[in-house]
This record gives sequence, C-alpha cells and structure tokens, in this order.
Amino acid sequence: MTTDVDVLARIEALVEEEHQLRARRESDQLSADAEHQRLQAVEIELDRCWDLLRQRRALRDSGQDPEQASPRPGEQVEGYLG
Repeated sequence: MTTDVDVLARIEALVEEEHQLRARRESDQLSADAEHQRLQAVEIELDRCWDLLRQRRALRDSGQDPEQASPRPGEQVEGYLG
C-alpha cells in the first residue's frame, strides 16, 4: 500500500538527489553526460510521482479509493501538454 506520505517522501528524496547531482557537477565531481542522464531519469520519476499524487487526491476528492491510483509510465506522463 502506497500512501500520500510515501509518495511525498519519494518526491523529497528525488529533489534532494537532483540538488546533489547539480552540486557535484558544479564542483566537477560528475561529468556532464553522467549528470544529464541521471537528471533526466530523476525528472521523469518526479513527474511520475507527482502524477500519482494527483491521481490519489482526485480519487479521494471524488469519494473513491485512492488505492486505485497507479503509477503511469514515464512516456505517458512526459507527454502531458499541461
């Protein structure tokens, strides 16, 4: 069972990783290519987490079970147009 708190904790961890990657790159401890690849993966995972949280909240707000929400593929959430 995933809770909103679990999803928010994952988001916080990913944001922290993103900041660490950028700091390591600025201090030349990480190559630009390595940073770019990992940052892309982190950004996609962040989008997936935010999407899951929005799904859970929408289900709850409409009187449905938030446990029915499920993570969507990165390709799907990355394709949203706003």
